[in-house]
Amino acid sequence: MYLGHTIQALGSLLPSSTGPVDCPGDEASRCSSGLLTMHLTQLNRECLLHLFSFLDKDGRLTLSLTCRRLREVFLDPRLWSLLHFSSPCQLRKDNFVLGPSLRCLSICWYSSRVQQVCNIEDWLKTSFQKDICSKHEKLVSTFLTHVCHMCPNLLSLTLSGCAHITDQDVISVLQCCKRLRRLHLENCVRITDCCLQGVGALGDSLREVKVDFCRNITQAGLQSCKVMRPAVRLSAERSADMIPDIQPEEKPPLRKSLQKLLQLS
Repeated sequence: MYLGHTIQALGSLLPSSTGPVDCPGDEASRCSSGLLTMHLTQLNRECLLHLFSFLDKDGRLTLSLTCRRLREVFLDPRLWSLLHFSSPCQLRKDNFVLGPSLRCLSICWYSSRVQQVCNIEDWLKTSFQKDICSKHEKLVSTFLTHVCHMCPNLLSLTLSGCAHITDQDVISVLQCCKRLRRLHLENCVRITDCCLQGVGALGDSLREVKVDFCRNITQAGLQSCKVMRPAVRLSAERSADMIPDIQPEEKPPLRKSLQKLLQLS
């Protein structure tokens, strides 16, 4: 819905004038039709927050640059109870506000680069691939550190395609956001059973945990987590059935090595 439509809908809720309206000076011509006009900034804070809620992050930022009053609305933490990012690069923008009102956070990166570069083990990457990863490798981890310090009331966290996040990143969120109820990790290749151990030790408020397509999650890790947190709805689509990463010095069987090579090709 466009902002103009929202303002129009809001105007329809205002009581219409049935009698004559006293219009001083130059306002008389605008009031001759019986319509009362008002400036956007004359709306109270609650109405402005409602209007801002219909805009995306870029739209909110653009509107906030028009005057000080709208900038104050943009910076109101209540406006930012939900944040969604479609790529880690969006975390660099200054078009959002982190605060205690944040309840739901999702960072989802559905990109071929994730499969072709980020998901490859470090010891298999070429220097060119390592250079690509270096430009965004710490983005999500650094952002989650800010979330830990500024968003203690977070209830839901979704990380999809964030190939560079580690077990410690998720454990830090569990330590600082003690009200977290939903944790969904998808295609995060560095997540291992240590993350599930953190869920068992720190997830007092968790009600649902998903670790889908995380190839370094094992069946033993899932079973251990279920024992520690029987009340948590735990699911792991394909994770325990995928071939885990194996360090070169471990000398994996030839059959598994060929399967791994076919997956990467």
